[in-house]
Amino acid sequence: MKPEDYKKRFYRAWQKPDDLIGFRVTYKESDLSIYAEKDLSEIAMPLLIECRKPIEKTIKAYPIFKSSLKSIQMKSEYQIVREMIKEAAEANVGPMAGVAGAIAQCMGKSLLKYSNELIIENGGDIFIRSSKERILMVYTGEHSPFKDRLKIRLKGNVNAYGVCTSSKTIGHSLNFGNSDATVIIAKSAITADVFATAISNMVKSEDDLEKVVEYAGKIKKIIGGLIVIGKKASAWGNIEFI
Repeated sequence: MKPEDYKKRFYRAWQKPDDLIGFRVTYKESDLSIYAEKDLSEIAMPLLIECRKPIEKTIKAYPIFKSSLKSIQMKSEYQIVREMIKEAAEANVGPMAGVAGAIAQCMGKSLLKYSNELIIENGGDIFIRSSKERILMVYTGEHSPFKDRLKIRLKGNVNAYGVCTSSKTIGHSLNFGNSDATVIIAKSAITADVFATAISNMVKSEDDLEKVVEYAGKIKKIIGGLIVIGKKASAWGNIEFI
């Protein structure tokens, strides 16, 4: 797969809920695919700009917020920035490791006023609130033995939660591991995003799977997870496949 193919986010064509209206909202680096009970694109665009503002202002005032690969201690007047710093500290990664999940979550909380059923995907990181069962296909790469084979059943839930993916081989995000896909489900998209990065970073080879899964299984904030690397895959927690 060529880099430009990923930028087109081809995987979005695979998962289109028939009962929801899909639309796309883009602004600067943010490229969101949103599914709701009605077309909210006119509302979503100004909301996306507002969601990004606190992060952009923080980066301008404190460049370390963007560049740090480790957790930082910093006070902020913005809730979204405070949450990114807090969750990143628990995962021991830089706050920007949770930026995609943070944008998705900010948008989700805002758009729930207009739609009870809501799925927001931001570069493979998802905010979801759905009372209905949803099926998520995990993309592991064109040459992976698990290609087109891994589908996760997301049960209906009255509460919103996050499903985020990190990968060394797919996408543009900085990753120090070698997993083809590390998927984390958590109550917050920010939490899922930072821990997807942190756990993916730990997986250097297939031999690391057992100890990494053992470690991840002890993290109470994680509902469930999946790691795929080479010919091996391992899952833990409350996660169901079909």
